[in-house]
Amino acid sequence: MVPVREGYDRWSEVYDTDGNPLVALEERYFDGVLGPVAGLEVLDLGCGTGRHALRLAGLGARVAAFDLSEGMLAKARAKPGAQRVRWVHHDAHEALPFAPASFDRVVSGLVLEHVRDLGEFFAQVRGVLRPGGAAVLSTLHPALALRGISARFDDPESGEKVHVESRPQPLSELVMGVLGAQLALEHLSEHASDAELAARFPRAEKYLGWPMLVLMRVRAPLTS
Repeated sequence: MVPVREGYDRWSEVYDTDGNPLVALEERYFDGVLGPVAGLEVLDLGCGTGRHALRLAGLGARVAAFDLSEGMLAKARAKPGAQRVRWVHHDAHEALPFAPASFDRVVSGLVLEHVRDLGEFFAQVRGVLRPGGAAVLSTLHPALALRGISARFDDPESGEKVHVESRPQPLSELVMGVLGAQLALEHLSEHASDAELAARFPRAEKYLGWPMLVLMRVRAPLTS
């Protein structure tokens, strides 16, 4: 088990190529829940190697993206289209370096399992959203903790299995964190491994029918 920053710095070397079925499962549904983004100001909170930020910039959004891992950001900045995104090195546990009500949308993919204080996290999300703005967030399903699964990867240098510091976020805590920040919960869905996913990613076969992913959409109030 290693701290989050160290874990993702090391993971960055193989993050885009290690065949993570959770990423593939998320990408099936994410944009359908998010909706159109052309012309919108979008913040990617915990952007990793830029998979959401770069795609949304390509769809016409004006994107700012941050991550606490310099290794992940280096990979993102080296990709085609990276010049269209404002990349920021920042830890989500600290005050966000953006003006209040700066964004129409916030996206956050597979970050919540690393958050220590959900109430503070969702309060910060609300703070940077414009009135009526929405956020779409995904996280590891807490049911995976019952199978002993958390964020992990095989280190490309040592070959050891590295677990990144995280904690399961029960659905009740996620919902209460949203409501405590006075955000409206518009969408909450749970997604399991299936035969199509297992055929593409053999690592998903042992989780057939087992919940792997939680996807949420929340909205800021129309008035402050």
